Amino acid sequence: MKLSRPLSWFLLAFGVWSWVIWVTFVRNLIKDSSGLAFDDGSPTAYFWVHLLLAVVSFVLGTVIGGIGLRGLRALRRTS
Repeated sequence: MKLSRPLSWFLLAFGVWSWVIWVTFVRNLIKDSSGLAFDDGSPTAYFWVHLLLAVVSFVLGTVIGGIGLRGLRALRRTS
């Protein structure tokens, strides 16, 4: 299967965007002082659920970005 150049760039940008957004979210989650993420110093269910969401998003962002990168490399080889 061959991806177009715009689609490959979009997938790569999506992967990078996913990492930027979720790294920022996890940093904010760890520094949370509102009581949602930590209750007397121990992680709450809110923390674990959102950490799981972040990990899944990291994996999906990496896979999708990797597909975009492979598409761009394949286009470079054929042109």
